[in-house]
Amino acid sequence: GSSCVCEPGYRMVSSNGGFSVTCEKCPENMSGVTQDGWNCITCPKGLTSEGNCKCPNNEILVERSIDGILLNEALCIHCNGSEQSFSASDASGSRCVRCENTFIQVSKSCDCNNPNILTGGLCFLAHEGLPPKGVATVRFAQLGITLTSAWFLKNLQSSAFACWLHSNLTACQALGNMCVMNMNSLSSSSTDACGLFQYIFVSTARLGIVHSIPYWRHNLPWLYYGDQPGLASQVLEKNHFPTTFSFKGTDEDVKLQFIAASFDAAGNFLKWQSLEGGILQLCPDTQTKLNAAFAFGTTYQQSCKISVSKILLDFANPVFYDLFLEYNGGNGQHVWAVPVLNSNLQYNEKFVNQGSNMNNWLLTRRFFLVDALSGKENDLGKLPRVIRVASKITISIRLVSHTQRGTIYPPLITVAYTDVLIQNPETQSVMVSFAVSYEMNQSEAQIQTDIALGVLGGLAVLWSLLKTAGWKKRTGSSIIDLQTVFKFLLLYAGDLANVFFIITVGTGIYWLVFFKAQQFVSVLLPLPSQEEDFVTYLACAFSLKALQFLHLLVSQLTIDIFFIDWERPKGKVLKAVEGEGVTKSAAAPVSIWRTYFIANEWNEIQTVRKINPLFQVLAVLFFLEVVGFSNLALMDASSSLTRSSESYVAPWSRILRFGVSAALWVAIAILQVIFFAVFYERFLGDKISQFVDLCCVSNISVFLLSHNCFGHYIHGRSVHGHADTNMEEMNMNLKREAENLCSQRGLLPNTDGQTFQISISRKMRLHYDWIRETLTRKRGPARLLNSTASTFEQSTRAYNAMNKFLSSFIDHVHKEMDYIVKDKLLLERILGMEFMEPIDKSIFYNDEGHSFSDVLYYGNETTLLIFDILFFSVVDLASQSFVLAAILTYLQQEIFRFIRNTLGQKNLASKTLVDQRFLI
Repeated sequence: GSSCVCEPGYRMVSSNGGFSVTCEKCPENMSGVTQDGWNCITCPKGLTSEGNCKCPNNEILVERSIDGILLNEALCIHCNGSEQSFSASDASGSRCVRCENTFIQVSKSCDCNNPNILTGGLCFLAHEGLPPKGVATVRFAQLGITLTSAWFLKNLQSSAFACWLHSNLTACQALGNMCVMNMNSLSSSSTDACGLFQYIFVSTARLGIVHSIPYWRHNLPWLYYGDQPGLASQVLEKNHFPTTFSFKGTDEDVKLQFIAASFDAAGNFLKWQSLEGGILQLCPDTQTKLNAAFAFGTTYQQSCKISVSKILLDFANPVFYDLFLEYNGGNGQHVWAVPVLNSNLQYNEKFVNQGSNMNNWLLTRRFFLVDALSGKENDLGKLPRVIRVASKITISIRLVSHTQRGTIYPPLITVAYTDVLIQNPETQSVMVSFAVSYEMNQSEAQIQTDIALGVLGGLAVLWSLLKTAGWKKRTGSSIIDLQTVFKFLLLYAGDLANVFFIITVGTGIYWLVFFKAQQFVSVLLPLPSQEEDFVTYLACAFSLKALQFLHLLVSQLTIDIFFIDWERPKGKVLKAVEGEGVTKSAAAPVSIWRTYFIANEWNEIQTVRKINPLFQVLAVLFFLEVVGFSNLALMDASSSLTRSSESYVAPWSRILRFGVSAALWVAIAILQVIFFAVFYERFLGDKISQFVDLCCVSNISVFLLSHNCFGHYIHGRSVHGHADTNMEEMNMNLKREAENLCSQRGLLPNTDGQTFQISISRKMRLHYDWIRETLTRKRGPARLLNSTASTFEQSTRAYNAMNKFLSSFIDHVHKEMDYIVKDKLLLERILGMEFMEPIDKSIFYNDEGHSFSDVLYYGNETTLLIFDILFFSVVDLASQSFVLAAILTYLQQEIFRFIRNTLGQKNLASKTLVDQRFLI
């Protein structure tokens, strides 16, 4: 399609190549056109379809005299096949050449007459012992098509005879190639190409073997490794490769030196070729990236779509390869034969070249990339009906277990072919891929992981049972009911999530450190198919941690809280009595603004965390994408943080992606916690401690119950007796306190303890609920300005009653509901539970660590951080994008913070009677 030619019967007048061609019709008496197309000539014995002169067999066409003068009429000269010359026309019919040697040997002439056998342009003497007549069919199993191949029809029988009778190397190679084109099919009843090859292989045992390899017969190509069951596992695992490899060293140590012996379809040896030239990669790419395929430890993947028309143009003639791996054996260079696993093998039923069971494999040696020859049914010059393409080629390198020096098993190349029925080559395409994978036996690592999962999972059960027992004590109930079982499952979900998280983080960091840091190779990364258990563990960790996080949210949004105002009226005021027209003196009202102020401060610290979430996300993303830590997640041996734009980029390892990102998350979070704890909170301000101080200055205590009979108490009673004062008196009070001129702030005399864990008695809880029922019946005044007087007064009385009850409870007024103050035992602190039950008296446990933050985000930083890490990792593994994972992680943080603030604010308003409009 790149130039124009003259029609038959027309000669060429002028031509500059391409489309500039001038043609002229030949006269009737000289209707033929010369072979070069420039002249007309008379053809006495007829014309070909192209308009040229033709001659009978064994005659040559002569159009010019010996000095080059064009004849008026073409001559057909008979080649002399007698003993003096033994000449016959060549394939083009233009010269007399010595006839094929088999003709001379068999018939002493250039004729192959009966009973001699003429096949494939060769003449054979008919006698017993010749290979049986071959079947010139090719089976395309994927399409369900069996067709008679023109190439097989012409060359199969002659190649078999020449190989058998004369041990002709080229004929034997050609016969082996036809067997490979037939997908190494072999059965006892078939006489196809492989059947003829096997017949000759068995019958030529006397010729001996090559290089002590029993499957490689003299003069025959090495096609099979043998059909003994289990032989494949012996070939691939019995012997180690004679040399070792490393990630850092000379080219011989870090490069896989694959070379291939190439043959054409007719059996001619072409050349030795290095695979670094990209001869097996059908997809176009730069030479640098093609060469990266054989750097030891670098997982290589390449795939693309190629049009059928390009395949037919570039691979019109198939090339066959015998693959070897070159190595230095100490006394010179040696080569190791690389076995081939043909996934399309059409052998007998006991061999299936698929799956992981090596005992069912039949290994072969020779393969090709494209076969556009055997699918031609008639004219070998026309388009084939079917082509066969090596659509998936994988070279597998397996590391020997427990090696410390990079010892590998013999490599294996797996080839999968696709049969394509030619219909419209311009629109048809084939997906092809080439890969080099590295693997090792991961069974030991899996066993260790299962052991760790079993042990830690069992400990998680015990820990969850302890926490459930502690929860039962804190709820004041000893009955094991459905609620108890449900609570245990929720607690166990959180602990099991931590187990999965520890295992996945440990796995990721282990592979990151030991794979990337090694020089002498001892471990290789799991293949994508071997990462499925890891992905399952990660999914379980995220699901269970999400359940724990939601449980935490619900628990924090349903706490009971009340602000105890210790302020007492100062003096009396005159107050008009409505409806009576008189005035009476009454106690001066206490300002509510201090309570509103403390409520706002509590509302603000509900979602305060020990780290800055936005900085955390941005810092992780910065180190991954800008600094280049993401490059550590590539499946190659390099530990560099930068990559050249021209270099090959290996595929991602999901385990390494998680290991790198999780390590950065944890490291940056730890640095943040240290910074805030050591520097920021110490010198710039700790919001949790400041809240306790603010309560004391405001003369407000906080009484909160996270469980039915357990909670926290912040003692905020002012040591000055009152806090509703002017600025001058406030400063004077603070000055007196700084100079130790007043008592200490603690609940007990001469102590500073202001925060406590409280375990209240059942009687105390019932009385609290009785008052709270009145308090929360209206859920606080929804509208201050237009609420009815009775509702407002009822809520006010309930508020005053709760305030009076709790303040009197703290002051030991109710002897039947008294409390004691004590320290927690060390074991109680470790287990997070209380051994003593508050039957007659409530118990206040001294708290030095502000444990009331357990009902805030601040006290649950570990849970929040792990949830963020798992959320980030799950999004990243699903999208393979750190940027998208960072964006979605920040969005979910903000969404849940908004939910926690909004619902927490509503709960605060309903439990404390603080109007929600004053919470800003």
